[in-house]
This record gives sequence, structure tokens and C-alpha cells, in this order.
Amino acid sequence: MNPVRVGVIGIGNMGWHHARVLSLIKDAQLVGVADPDRGRGRLATQQFGCAWYPSHQQLLEQVDAVCIAVPTLLHHPVGLACLQAGKHVLIEKPIAASQEEAAELIAAAEAAGVQLQVGHIERFNPAFRELVKVVASEEVVVLEARRHSPNPERANDVSVVLDLMIHDIDLVLELAGAPVLRLAAAGGRSGEGPIDYVNATLAFANGVVASLTASKMAHRKIRSLSAHCRASLVETDFLNRTLHIHRRSHQSVSADHGELVYRSDGLVEEVSTTSIEPLYAELTHFLACVRGDESPAVDGLQASRALLLADLIEQCVDQPSLSLNLEEPI
Repeated sequence: MNPVRVGVIGIGNMGWHHARVLSLIKDAQLVGVADPDRGRGRLATQQFGCAWYPSHQQLLEQVDAVCIAVPTLLHHPVGLACLQAGKHVLIEKPIAASQEEAAELIAAAEAAGVQLQVGHIERFNPAFRELVKVVASEEVVVLEARRHSPNPERANDVSVVLDLMIHDIDLVLELAGAPVLRLAAAGGRSGEGPIDYVNATLAFANGVVASLTASKMAHRKIRSLSAHCRASLVETDFLNRTLHIHRRSHQSVSADHGELVYRSDGLVEEVSTTSIEPLYAELTHFLACVRGDESPAVDGLQASRALLLADLIEQCVDQPSLSLNLEEPI
């Protein structure tokens, strides 16, 4: 098979990593990167041996597929241009800045008959993949996600809900496997900019409750998700890609004369995960989708659902007395 000709649009931090990984995948040919920053473009050509284009329109003529890593507010115009040009698209999360923009991107992909995948990269974290397997045989009661960043300047064009929490919104939707009936949220701003700390609660139709916390005011980086189940507690650390299962266990060993010498009130299992880089797994999956071998793990409709919930959470934060019983489950 010939390698898929791929380009990267936007080579800030995330786009740079897309270019780096694509340059290592044998089934991909990194044709070029597009970014108005000439300095970044020259660095990319030196580092990855690809071409640089000051605009994405020039790049589109040379590729079959693109990875879009521009600021969120540009997702819609750039994504629409690529889809209407008949190119397969992997666009970073969130899919767009509004539901209307997301709907237009989804419609454009369907009209062009091309793949639209959204970069909810934690779906490809080895720890999350193992978590899905573990909870498949458990009865989940509560999901508890924490996503904290010590960098207040990170993606400061959008709220912490769209920057960080949307990852966990997508993950709990996948794990709960049921529509959301109610939600509530509280949070605020440390300055004049977008919302930068939030706690949200989602109630699902099957009784599962999810508590999500996201902050750009933290003193250390945290990326964790715990599944409280009837028979166990499953703790996942996405940064270290570790998974621990806590189970109740009441065992004791006594000496012949009756004195207690050993007692166990719990058992902890450590689940092995792979060392594969999540972005490598995500891009390999995208190439398989382009070839028609797989379907996107997170397509436009799934990403749009996460975006809708993120929008409602922001509304709750801006209206402190608001708690939503959804007329139509999400």
C-alpha cells in the first residue's frame, strides 16, 4: 500500500507533535505543514523533512488527509475548507466553538464522503483502554474525574471546560453508556478571562453519577479518573498510564494460641498497560479510517454531544442558580 499523504495545519505545541509522530509512521507520508509563522515552518522543514506552506489552501492541493491543530475559534472555517476540498480530517478537540459550527462540519463530511475524526486523545491512552475492559464486568455507580493544570496561559482563548474538562466529558459518556438526564455545575474565573475552574455533576439515565473537576489554577498537573463500582474501586492515572483496582477482602491469620498475626481488609490489583504513545495510537487509527479499514473512535456526532454538554456546563457556571433537568436526554 502507498502511504497516505498527510499534512498538518497549525504547528503550535499540539500540531508540532502531530507532525513529529506522522513523520515516524510508515503508513503516512508527511507532505507538509501549514502555518503563517515562517520561523516555525522552517523549523518543521528542518526537523521533519517536509514542506512548509504559509496557508492551508496551498497544502490541500498536495494531500489526501489533514490534521488540524489551530485555535478552537478557527476549527470551523479551516475544517470546512478541508472537508469541502474532499480531504479526510482529524481535528483537535473540541470539534468547534458552537453546536451550529459542529453541525456544519458534520454535514460537510457527509456531503464529501470523507472521514471526520475528532482528537479526543485520551480515548487512546493505554490506561483508559484497560479501564474500559475492567468496568465492562463491573457495575459502575460513580465516575470521578479530575483534570488540573498549573498553566493558566494554556489555551486561554477558551474556557477550562472546552480546554480540559471536555476530555473527561467524552470519557464518562463512553463509560456510562447512557443518556444524561440532569446536570449541575459551579465554578468561576480568577481574572477577566474565560472560566478557569469548574466542578460539574452529570446524572445518567441508568443511575450512574459523574463528578468532574477541571482547573487551570492548580499547583500540579493531575489527569485521573476513578470508577466507583459495587464490588471495587478502579483508579486510573492518565499521566503515568497506571490502573489500580481496589477490592474488599477480609482475611486474617492467627497463631496457634489465638493471637492475630495478620489481617487484610483490602486487595489492590495493578493492571499492566502498554507503553504506546496515545497520539501515535490515535494517528494510526486515523490512517486506518482513511483507508476504510476502521470507523472513527470519536466521530463528529460523538464530539458534538460532548460539546453540547460542555456548553450547558458553562451556562450553569454563569448562572449559579441553574440546575438543568434536560427535556431531551443527551
